[in-house]
Amino acid sequence: MYEPIRTKSVHSTMTGTPSDFPHRSREEELDIQLAGHLAALLAVTDELRATVPSAELDEAARRLADQVARLRGGSAPARLSATVPGSDPAALHQRAQALAGRALVVAASRADTAAAILSAERIDAHTAALRPHALAAR
Repeated sequence: MYEPIRTKSVHSTMTGTPSDFPHRSREEELDIQLAGHLAALLAVTDELRATVPSAELDEAARRLADQVARLRGGSAPARLSATVPGSDPAALHQRAQALAGRALVVAASRADTAAAILSAERIDAHTAALRPHALAAR
């Protein structure tokens, strides 16, 4: 009753034929995504360091930079060098907390223990930093 399809589907590719565009593995995509989240967290951490200097933030920034460089194959991340005027520390901590949460999700799916531990530590640190601000707002 039905006639068989005699032509190849446009959606299939021939086995062994190289494609026209590069493909990345899931692990490579997760590395890129994790490096991006950690680099964004590093930028907010640098902004916080410029606003509210502390040794703890300096150490966190160093560890974040190390992780980003590791994920990018040794390429050092861009760093914030100037103070951003009028930065609200509470807003920066909230943004950093959200970025650390995103990094934690990707690190967990990638099974990257070092990045997951660092992200969880940053979540805890920014949560603790927000507690006085949350109580003062009430």
